[in-house]
Amino acid sequence: MLSLNVNNKQVKVEVDPNTPLLWVLRDNLDLVGTKYGCGVAQCGACVVHLDGEAVRSCVTKAKRAEGKKIVTIEGLAENNDHPVQKAWIEEDVPQCGYCHSGQIMSAVVLLKENPNPSDEDIDIAMSGNICRCGTYSRIRKAIHLAAEINKSNS
Repeated sequence: MLSLNVNNKQVKVEVDPNTPLLWVLRDNLDLVGTKYGCGVAQCGACVVHLDGEAVRSCVTKAKRAEGKKIVTIEGLAENNDHPVQKAWIEEDVPQCGYCHSGQIMSAVVLLKENPNPSDEDIDIAMSGNICRCGTYSRIRKAIHLAAEINKSNS
C-alpha cells in the first residue's frame, strides 16, 4: 500500500511499489491526462511534476513518489486557467493534442526556472518533448505568451 499526494489529495493505492507512476495515475487513480508515449522516457508525453520537478512518469517508480507532491495536468489549475494552458489555447497549439499534457507540464517547469526564456532556452528545455505533428513554433510562441501572462499577473 502506497500513500501518495496527487493534485493536493492524499490517496492510498495498493500496487507493487515498482509500478511506473504513469500506470498508477492512469489505471488506479483514473487520471488519464498523462499519456503513454514510448515507455522509455524519450518522448515526454508522460511528464508530471514531482515536488516541482518535471519527471517522466513512465520510468518513475511509484515508490519514488511516496512522501512527495505529485501534480498531473488535471491538477495544474482548477479551471484549466494556468497561464501556460491559457497561452496554449490562445496560440491554438495542438493538432492531435496527444503530447500536449507533457509539453505543458514541461513548459511550466521551464517558466518557473526561467521566467523570460529566449527561443534557444525554450528549444533546449523542450527538446525532450516530441510532437509528431510538428507544432514546435506554436509551442515556442505559447511559452513566450505564458511568460508575458505571468509578468502581467505579478
